[in-house]
Amino acid sequence: MSTETAGAARTEPARLRAVELPALAGVWRHEVTLFTYYWRSTSFSAVVEPTIYLLSFGTGFGSLVGRIAGYRYIEFLGTGVVATTALFVSAFAGMFQTFVRRVYQHAYDALLAAPVDTHEVVLGEALFIAVKAGVYCLAPLAVAMCFGLDPAPGMVLVPLIGFLTGLGFALAGILASALVPSIDSFNYIISGVITPLFLVAGTFFPVSQLPGWAQGLATLNPLYHCVELVRHAVFGLHPLADLGHVAVLALFALLAGWLAVWRMRAKLVD
Repeated sequence: MSTETAGAARTEPARLRAVELPALAGVWRHEVTLFTYYWRSTSFSAVVEPTIYLLSFGTGFGSLVGRIAGYRYIEFLGTGVVATTALFVSAFAGMFQTFVRRVYQHAYDALLAAPVDTHEVVLGEALFIAVKAGVYCLAPLAVAMCFGLDPAPGMVLVPLIGFLTGLGFALAGILASALVPSIDSFNYIISGVITPLFLVAGTFFPVSQLPGWAQGLATLNPLYHCVELVRHAVFGLHPLADLGHVAVLALFALLAGWLAVWRMRAKLVD
C-alpha cells in the first residue's frame, strides 16, 4: 500500500464522523416536510396539557397551599410545568417517532442511502425536536400568565432552556428507541424512568421537602436543573448556580448523544 493510500485510509473515518451541514440540512428538510402534516396534533397537546395541569393543580391546590418556597403556588407550578413540557415533547418524540421511522417506516434506510451518516441523522432529529421543545415551552408560560403569573424580561431565556433540556431528552429518547426490543417496551421506560423524573424535579413541590437521600438523587435529575433555570429566569437569575445547571444539562446532552449515535449506528449500519 502506498503512503498516500495509507494516509487516505487513516483520514476516511474522521471525515465520515464529521457533521456536514448539507447532510444536516437534508435531515431538517425531511423533518419540516413531515411536521407540516402533524403540527396541529402536536401543538394541541403542547398547549392543552399545561392548561389542564394549571387548572387542576393550580386552582385546586392553589386555594389550599397559598405560597410555597416563597412563591404563590400558581407561580411555582406555572414555571415548573415548563420543564414538564420540555420533557414530554422531546422524550416521547425521541422514543416513539424514532422507533416508528426506523422499524416500521424504514425512513432512515432511505436517508442513509443519501450522503448522510448515522450521527447526522441522530443529531438532525434531536435538534429539530429540541427546537420544538423550546418553542412549546412558551405555551405553559402563556397559560400561567393568564392565571396571574407576572411577565418578566428573563422569560426570553425560557426557549433556550427548553431547547437545551429538550436536546438531552430527545437524544435519550433516541437511545431508548435503539435499546428496546419492541414499541410496547416503552411502557417500562415511561413508568420506571419518565414518571419519577417528572414527579421528583421540583415541579409540584420543592425538592427540599424530600428526605436527604432523595434530595441528593434529585440533583442528578436533568429535569430538576431545567426547573431551577426556568424559575431563576422568571424570578431572578443566580449566575453561578445557573452556570452549574447549564453545565449539567449540556453534559447530559453530550452523554446521551454519544450513546444514541453508538446504538443507532449498531442498529442501522453495523
